Amino acid sequence: MFQIKICGVTSVADARLIAAAGADAIGLNFIPGSPRCLTVDAAAAIAASLPAGITIVGVFVGRPPGEMLAVAKEVGLTAIQLHGLFDGPPESSDPPWRCDELRPYPVIRAVRLDEASADPDRLATARQWIDAAAACGARPAMALVDAGVSRGTTAGQMGGTGHTVEWESVASTPDLPIPTTLAGGLTPENVAAAIQASRLLAVDTASGVESSPGQKDPDKVSRFVTAARAAFDVGSGPAARP
Repeated sequence: MFQIKICGVTSVADARLIAAAGADAIGLNFIPGSPRCLTVDAAAAIAASLPAGITIVGVFVGRPPGEMLAVAKEVGLTAIQLHGLFDGPPESSDPPWRCDELRPYPVIRAVRLDEASADPDRLATARQWIDAAAACGARPAMALVDAGVSRGTTAGQMGGTGHTVEWESVASTPDLPIPTTLAGGLTPENVAAAIQASRLLAVDTASGVESSPGQKDPDKVSRFVTAARAAFDVGSGPAARP
């Protein structure tokens, strides 16, 4: 679906610089309480400013399917990202049947590593959610491994925190049955190492390329995309993961 996504875009100017830098996807945040949350009108203006071929992802937590579909149509989204917990209060979780309810939009599902235990599969809970979604009629098109959050975390604090993922744990966990993206605390300085360690073939960042919450830094965006592209080129051999 994409290889390099810059999330939490809040202005037309930032969207244009991200596209010019060579990223192939942007994320538009619709999570109340997030410093990057957009109105529908602002998001539509950003989407309209982008060149053809850029994947436009709407990021939601715990919203009704009808609301997300209406936003997707009005803004012109390419895909919908569910960033909530696997289970919990309705306002902070996204159940597996949402993928079927959100058709025809492809769904990107944010997942998180399970706590370390005797089970080497630290994406077991994510795998169960994906299997449940398939049983309900449609599984997500992509998974996005983000930093862990507690059950009590509010919706607006579930992403863009700058916390990193255990990259080596991602690499040592069995592959998910869908394409998988790495997120969580990625910056121009560490994205190459993260790609090499995790062996995933897509990355996503928000706070790692900002000068302040919601304000993208042109130099950081450019260096992030350049570093990620170079790392993908080096790691595109048979050992890379889908």
